[in-house]
Amino acid sequence: MEILVRVLSIVIGYLFGLIQTAYIYGKVHGIDIREYGSGNSGTTNALRVLGKKAGLVVFIGDLFKATVACVLARVIGTVFFPDIVYPMILWAGMGVVIGHNFPFYMNFKGGKGIAATAGVILGLLDWRIIVLCLAVFIICVAVTRYVSLGSLIVVTLFFVSFIFLGFHEGIVNPATGTAYAGNELVESYFVIFLFAVLAFYRHKANIVRLVHGEENKVFSNRKENTDN
Repeated sequence: MEILVRVLSIVIGYLFGLIQTAYIYGKVHGIDIREYGSGNSGTTNALRVLGKKAGLVVFIGDLFKATVACVLARVIGTVFFPDIVYPMILWAGMGVVIGHNFPFYMNFKGGKGIAATAGVILGLLDWRIIVLCLAVFIICVAVTRYVSLGSLIVVTLFFVSFIFLGFHEGIVNPATGTAYAGNELVESYFVIFLFAVLAFYRHKANIVRLVHGEENKVFSNRKENTDN
């Protein structure tokens, strides 16, 4: 039964992930975002192709869909499956990222899942992780002007900080008020690790360009295929 619950969480998340904010925004403004810039249906390409307002709208949309899916999983889990609330939230979030990155109706070509992952972090409702990841992302992008680098650092920090809190301060089950331990905690580590793996996989080309000093900086006028 618990396996089916996890599968259901992924499916629910995937359906939310199919809401392609950049694609929808582009269509409203008469373009297919996939035919411009890098061809990526994500925040940074929308920012570069359609401007700051578009980038903000797309970011909020992709963030919000992940947060809503996680909150929905939290509510369902709290009511019906209190022992596995955190895994349900994380699996739902994973479903959102997969749906965002690989939407079936767009030939499985979507975004790179960073804004959606940020929505998952927000949906966990753990202020320690939220504040840490947000602060590090802002500082990294402000200093380096590389959105891709900031994104990869944040997903890595998400994984590391969650493990640290799990070992030292505890991750509290929102349904029972007790700290997670054992299989549920290990499962949570594993799912968050998958978020990082997906992010690095989708940023393969960005990583190569970062290594070679060819990555485009945010608000740069260079027209390279380097979006997040």
